[in-house]
Amino acid sequence: MLKLVVKLICITIIALGVICIFDARSITNKFFSFGDQNEGASGLKITGFIISIIGGIILMFFK
Repeated sequence: MLKLVVKLICITIIALGVICIFDARSITNKFFSFGDQNEGASGLKITGFIISIIGGIILMFFK
């Protein structure tokens, strides 16, 4: 049962990371007021990528 809960949490983390990658520009427009929008979007894409990788690594160890 614990493995199932951990897997669901990891899949949710991976999905949030992917959403950050694909919707970075619109998320940057909504929540941040940067003068340079490209810099904020690239930072959000990098953060989403790292979040997805961390979720995937955790999921890999809980087979």
